[in-house]
Amino acid sequence: MNFHTRKWIKPEDLNPNGTLFGGRLLEWIDEEAALYAIIQLENPRTVTKYMSEIDFRASAKKGDIIEIGLEVVKFGTASLTLKCEVRNKMTHEVIITIERIVMVGLGDDGKAKPHGKKEVEYVKDRLEKSKE
Repeated sequence: MNFHTRKWIKPEDLNPNGTLFGGRLLEWIDEEAALYAIIQLENPRTVTKYMSEIDFRASAKKGDIIEIGLEVVKFGTASLTLKCEVRNKMTHEVIITIERIVMVGLGDDGKAKPHGKKEVEYVKDRLEKSKE
């Protein structure tokens, strides 16, 4: 699993218990999954279709640094399925896991648009291909 993004837990991210608000964490995960899928599918019109069961395993508190990890599970015809894990950067304690996040690329008509992708591509590889 690649951990792409780090977040520093600040007072505005806390719930009344003084720990990370789950809704804030889900917002960050959804945004990270969208950015990852947009880059992979090369389609800025990519949306979240589905999130499987969300397993909160631990919490984070003010001052903690967390990191969001994503891994491609599969490429569908118009979709990309990801797996997510969020952990504490310092302790590596797992905070949350989500087994499946399905992102779908849309066409101009707002309907699912086939992307033709079959494997993860890295931007550096795309840049090298464009130079050829």
